[in-house]
Amino acid sequence: MALDDNVALAGAANDDARARTVAQSGQMESAGSDGEPGTVPSLSRSVIFLFAIASGLAVANVYFAHPLLDIMADDLGLSRATTGMIVAVTQVGYGLGLILLVPLGDLINRRRLVVGQSLLSVLALVSVGLSSSGGMLLASMAAIGLFAVVTQAFVAYAASLAQTSERGQVVGVVTSGIVLGILLARTIAGTLADLSGWRIVYLISAALTLAMAVLLHRALPEQRTVEKGSYLRLIASLFTLFVQEPVLRIRSVIAMLIFANITTLLTPLVLPLGAPPFSLSHTEIGLFGLAGAAGALGAARAGRWVDRGLGQRTTGVALALMLLAWLPISLLPQSILWLVVGVLVIDFGLQAVHVTNQGMIYRIRPAAQSRLTAVYMVFYSLGSALGSSLSTMIYAYAGWTGVCLLGATISALAIVFWAITLPITPAIATQAMRSS
Repeated sequence: MALDDNVALAGAANDDARARTVAQSGQMESAGSDGEPGTVPSLSRSVIFLFAIASGLAVANVYFAHPLLDIMADDLGLSRATTGMIVAVTQVGYGLGLILLVPLGDLINRRRLVVGQSLLSVLALVSVGLSSSGGMLLASMAAIGLFAVVTQAFVAYAASLAQTSERGQVVGVVTSGIVLGILLARTIAGTLADLSGWRIVYLISAALTLAMAVLLHRALPEQRTVEKGSYLRLIASLFTLFVQEPVLRIRSVIAMLIFANITTLLTPLVLPLGAPPFSLSHTEIGLFGLAGAAGALGAARAGRWVDRGLGQRTTGVALALMLLAWLPISLLPQSILWLVVGVLVIDFGLQAVHVTNQGMIYRIRPAAQSRLTAVYMVFYSLGSALGSSLSTMIYAYAGWTGVCLLGATISALAIVFWAITLPITPAIATQAMRSS
């Protein structure tokens, strides 16, 4: 389907027509290396797992800094109140990459795109590892975020190469690599920093990313694009989708709020845990990233609930859990076990809403999933940047209690916004899916 057709489709189709589109979407083939439907070869397991590993490594680069903020700031003379800017500029770079780079997959050879972005990531990682000033560090972290959007390109690339009968499984494997990359990034970064300092984290990642780029160049098949049009028209279509699709607008704002919520917790977490009376090492602080694994496993059921028409109910319950989680989190000064409970609950809620959001927006335009993802993830990045910057400033002036009040306020705003938008959410996004 050409770009102009994608853009024009939005305003003209009613809910019944869209329902038929969704019912038929499972039978649609995306273009493969030759641009012809039905001729895409089955992906080998080794290539699928290469996609998963590459995705996990790329997204880990964004999260390495979380348990290292204090030593990075001290090393380069940044104040504790501004440590959140390290994470914030990374997310701003990621947001720009989603707008400027992800749509390129519809215009240029995808193998060249992912290999090129991986090589540029190597340069950004080396620049972080060799940073000699706060300005150089922040600019380099923004570049890491910009090129880390290759993660989204990997998902789209793998999906386009897979046959229809295998596409869900392939995307699931690649997505699992992303989840593992996020969960393991903090633990690995903390351990390496305790052993050899924070800079070695980024230098080792640069070496691994370079090796991955070589493997990708050798293993991935060529893929000619079938989308026609200019780069500017492609970028403009992102804004057209946002304007024309109420589900995308509503769920993107919810994404912004929930990711602002979680980074409000995770970004300043190193500050109280690294100080007395806890005085945890960076390895121990990094382990808190794994505490969310149980929540992520449980929230995997959210996709099934969306298919059964329970997306709105799932959202409401999950948002309520994210609000309630701030109560045990606020009790951190009494016991670190309360924090563990709170992290498990808030991560469960986050993953459930995130999965529900994606399940709902992918129904509205099956042929434009990559661009829907780009728009949605821009708001994810904005929320992450907002939560990171605000939380460390609040911690400097109001301590852990101030951070918890900020997080609870963001949670409450998310619930209010969700409740207000219930009547205006199109039925196509909330109805139960039936086998065609």
